[in-house]
Amino acid sequence: MVKIAIASASSTLAREVIDTLVASKKHDIVALVRPDPAQFPSLPGVEWVQTTYEDKSELVRLFKGVETVICFLAVHLDKDNAIQKRLIDASIEAGVRRYAPSEWATGVKLESSLDAMPWYEGKIKIAHYLEKLNEQKKVIEYTRFQVGTFMNYLAHPHKTTTHARTLPFLIDFDNQQAAAIEGSLDDVIVWTTVQDIAGVVARAVEYPGEWPAIGGITGTKATIGEVLKLGEAIGRPIKVHLLKEQDLEAEIRNAGAFSVPDLRIATPEQAGAFMHAVPARLLIAIHRGAYDITDEWNKLLPDYKFTQLEDFLKSAWGGK
Repeated sequence: MVKIAIASASSTLAREVIDTLVASKKHDIVALVRPDPAQFPSLPGVEWVQTTYEDKSELVRLFKGVETVICFLAVHLDKDNAIQKRLIDASIEAGVRRYAPSEWATGVKLESSLDAMPWYEGKIKIAHYLEKLNEQKKVIEYTRFQVGTFMNYLAHPHKTTTHARTLPFLIDFDNQQAAAIEGSLDDVIVWTTVQDIAGVVARAVEYPGEWPAIGGITGTKATIGEVLKLGEAIGRPIKVHLLKEQDLEAEIRNAGAFSVPDLRIATPEQAGAFMHAVPARLLIAIHRGAYDITDEWNKLLPDYKFTQLEDFLKSAWGGK
C-alpha cells in the first residue's frame, strides 16, 4: 500500500487517476482541492482536503507519511511556478520519496516550441527546478509523465471518459474535417487514452525500481497521414485543410506576447480569442516534434496492454 497525495485533485484527469487508484483498493489518497471538500464524492481510501497551497508548513504536515505526490496544476495559472515549487519543497521537507510534476502532454521537444505554446513554459521551468535540486545529490525521485494527447479526443462528441472533457484535436472525426501544415503528413503525434494514462500512473506508484526522470507514456505513435488513412478505412474519410507553415510562423511572430486566460472565468471574447489562436500554434508544435513522445513507462511496464488507435477508432466510429 502506498500513501499518495494529489495536488489539484479536482482536475478532470486527476479524477480519472483517482478512480483508477481507488479501484485497486491498495492506497490511501490525500486529495488536495481549493473548493469545499463536501462537494466531492465519498470514495474509499480518499480524504478530500481543502487548501490554498500558500502555506508551506500546512503542506509539510499534509505530506507526512506520504510516499508519492502527483501534481495536476494548470501551470499557466501558477504565477512564477510558486505553488508547484512550494509543493516540491514541502515534499522534500516531509520526506516524500517521489514527485510527479504537472506534465500530462508534450514530450522532450517542448522547450523548442515555447514560442508557439507559451502556456506550457511552467513545465520546463519546473523540470529545470527539479534537475537543479538533484544536481549535487538526489533529494527527491521524480518522473515527468508525458502522454502526448488524449486519444479520446478522436471520439468526440461520443463520451469515452468519466471525467475528462473532450474536444476535437485538429482532426475532427465527427465533422470529418482536419487542419494540417502542407507537407506535414509524416508529423508524429502520440495518442494515449485517459484510461491508459491512469492505468500507468496506478502501476507507477507501485513500481519498485527508480522512476525515470523522463516518463514517456506512448499509447499509439502515428503520423497525421496514418490517422487519416485509418479514417478512410473505417468509413470516416477526412477532408484536410492544408495551411502554409510560413503563414503560421508569421502569425505567431506577429501576435507578440500571448497570454492565456483562466478559461474557468474568462469572458466569451477572451475564451473565443484563445481557442481561435490555439490550432495554428499546435500545428507548429506538432511539426517541430513536441507531441512525439518517448516510451520509458512502456518499457518499464511491458505487460501493460495499451489501447491501440485503430481499435479505438473502430469502437468509436465503426458503423456510425
